[in-house]
Order: sequence, then C-alpha cells, then structure tokens
Amino acid sequence: MPMKQNPMKQALGEGRVQIGTWINMIRNPAVLPLLKSAGLDYARVDMEHSSPSIETVADMAVLARALDFPITVRPPDGNREWITRLLDIGIWNLHIPQVDNSEIAAEVVRAARYAPEGLRGMSGAGPHTDYESGADIRSQLAFLNQQVHITVMFESKEAFEHIDEIVSMPGIDAVTLGPSDLAQELGVIGTPSQAKVIDEHRERLIEAARKHRKDVAMLVQTLDEAERWIQAGVKIIAYSSDVAVLKAGFAAAAKRLK
Repeated sequence: MPMKQNPMKQALGEGRVQIGTWINMIRNPAVLPLLKSAGLDYARVDMEHSSPSIETVADMAVLARALDFPITVRPPDGNREWITRLLDIGIWNLHIPQVDNSEIAAEVVRAARYAPEGLRGMSGAGPHTDYESGADIRSQLAFLNQQVHITVMFESKEAFEHIDEIVSMPGIDAVTLGPSDLAQELGVIGTPSQAKVIDEHRERLIEAARKHRKDVAMLVQTLDEAERWIQAGVKIIAYSSDVAVLKAGFAAAAKRLK
C-alpha cells in the first residue's frame, strides 16, 4: 500500500481554502469523523494550553490518516523532541508557537524535515510511513518531506521585527499570529484599541506572506470574520473551538427554554 498524501497540503497547493476548528477539550478520536461529516476540512489539536497527551494525539493521528481528514497539532514547544514525536506518530501538520526570530524558525525546519532540507531524526516504518518501508530510501524521505506542513506563530513584537526573515524561510509553509499573546505583549489586551492593533498586525502578516508566496492561517470567532479574511487572501481558517461552539449552542438553548 503506498504512503498517504497530506490532504491539507494538496488542497492548499490547489488554492482551496481549508476550514477547520480548534480541539481544546474533546479527547475522544470519534470527534474527527463528526467534524468531517459536518463538512470541515481539518481539525487543529491544541497541546500547548489543553490536556491531550501524546497517546491521545497518536490515536487521533491514526484515525485522521484513515479518514483522509488531517489534523494539525500545536505542541507545547517547537523543539526537536516534540516535533520528532508528533511527526513519527503520523501527524502531517504542525502549528508551532512562539517563533520569535529566524534562528527559531530554522531550528523548526531542521527538526521537521529530512536532509537535505533539514536533519529530522530517522525512524523506521511506523504511522508516519503508513508502515511502509520502501527500498528507495531517498525517494521515501523526499516524499515524506513533501507531506509535512509547518505553520509558525507570530506572538511577539520581536517576531514582527523579523517578519521577512521568518516568512521567507524555505521549509516554512504558512504563518499566523497568536492574537491574545500578541495583544498582551503589545500592551493592548483588554483595551479599546486591541482589535485595531491586532488587525493591523494580521494585515502585515498577510502582506509578507503574499510577498514570499506563503499561506496564512487565521483564528476567527465569527463567520463574518472568516469571510473577511478569506477575501483578504487567507487560506487556512480555524473557526472557533469545540469549547466555544458547545457553550454557545447550549447557552442559547438554556436561555430560550428557561
């Protein structure tokens, strides 16, 4: 059986917008076929601010590959240990936090891609190869490099000071920002100017991505926001989260029925 291709990377290469959501609470892998049946293109699993263990994510990764419904994972840290483990359990898409400069970005690429693009740790047949062990190791490694998709997060003033160096780096596929962390560092969180300042930084990121032919991912809380940023050229939309959608749905029902 041939190794599987990353559906998200293939879709983005064809210019198709990808719509997904954050998984912050639900640890049952059955949420993936549910989200696929709802019409989403992918799910993003958070390990930085949420509770899923590597075992939970490994179960999700196997099911995601079987369903051709890709998951993206944000690890607690963008270091070699987390990147290696996530890729080797079958994750295609990484969402790396706190990439503040080109040195950090380069280390992410180095850890995530095999030579000559990086120096990813070598592993035998496993979920990441769909248990295939090809005779032509060079072709296999080149294929695996092509399936990896890396999004890096701009969450600090420093990151925006190095915006062109980070966005232009080979091996980085997409960029996004962490709106709350960035607002906190810029001193605007909770102020009337927060939305305006963060939108200005979003626009800077979109402009840099367009210049260097990279994709942009954006977290949105409303459909109006999603439509606005899609029109601006954003290709990866993370609409809300399992927590927010569940709370809003049940809150609306409770308010009406009580």
